[in-house]
Amino acid sequence: MGQINSGRVLAGGIVAGIIINIFEYVTNGRLLAADWAAAMQALGREMPASAIPIFIVWGFFVGISAVWLYAAARTRFGPGPGTAVLTGFAFWVIGYLFPNLISWALAIFPSRLLAITTLVGLVEIIVASLAGASIYKEQASGYQRPAN
Repeated sequence: MGQINSGRVLAGGIVAGIIINIFEYVTNGRLLAADWAAAMQALGREMPASAIPIFIVWGFFVGISAVWLYAAARTRFGPGPGTAVLTGFAFWVIGYLFPNLISWALAIFPSRLLAITTLVGLVEIIVASLAGASIYKEQASGYQRPAN
């Protein structure tokens, strides 16, 4: 069992973050933009301009975290797409489903918006995890077998 390759976690995480940000932009920034504006207006608020850069950084943090989770789990479950899907799903439960359930329970945002973003999030994190995992490789260990 080797050490986690931080450079590859970062590289795979950046690719995963790009995918997440594309999904988020298309879903929330385009397709649901009017719905989000109406939801914010119903709360007596409007989306601050400073939120967009934070959302983008969040996408990269999620991507890096998802690839790190894959790197940590691959020693137990084996490398490959199956483990990437499994860890992507686990990340979705903790990072998307649970927070949206709380928002739903508190009736902060419309159920329809939460349902759509939660389901899109499942696809987004699995696709991002698969892409990031395809870049991740373990570091070669320092041990070399002696020649006979």
